[in-house]
Amino acid sequence: MELILKYFPDLSAEQRAQFEALYGLYEDWNAKINVVSRKDFDQLYLRHVLHSLAIAKVCRFEAGAEVLDVGCGGGFPSIPLAILFPEVKFVAADSIRKKITVVEGVAKGLGLKNIEPRWGRVEEINRHFDYVVSRAVTAMPEFVGWIWHKIRRGEKGSLPNGILYLKGGDLAEELALTGMPWQLFDISDYFEEEFFETKKVVYTKK
Repeated sequence: MELILKYFPDLSAEQRAQFEALYGLYEDWNAKINVVSRKDFDQLYLRHVLHSLAIAKVCRFEAGAEVLDVGCGGGFPSIPLAILFPEVKFVAADSIRKKITVVEGVAKGLGLKNIEPRWGRVEEINRHFDYVVSRAVTAMPEFVGWIWHKIRRGEKGSLPNGILYLKGGDLAEELALTGMPWQLFDISDYFEEEFFETKKVVYTKK
């Protein structure tokens, strides 16, 4: 929890309580449905919560913005972002039912009203969003094919509407295959922990 306050010191009392509650909630759910690797569960705040919040260092969403998390797994990055941006609406989608069960349980445990867990393939979601976020679910050309038509033009945050994608390693070749312009933000510019050295937020606007 100290790690979150180190980089986000202006949290409200409710937000602090929600971030503090994450560990216990995920511990309970992970014992039933394994969505966070057991070998790094003790690093939950570093490798999952803070990693998710790197998106917030790159783009601040405005109140009323609508954000789709594709392949959300157990709720990353959408649950930490939903705590940080209570006035923003999130849809957390995954094709694996048990993962959505965890998202439902954690969101209920936190009292989050601004996140809608959604079970199913992203292609079946017939709605438009301001931003799409994700954490390394598939190769970028395939990902863009799934979601590009679901993003509406505009600017509902500190960056124009578009994709904000958490990914690590050398991405040049993969991004070039999309034929689109991308901006890469090094997470190590925002967080000093060694874990983030090779990790990036990858962005393109609609």
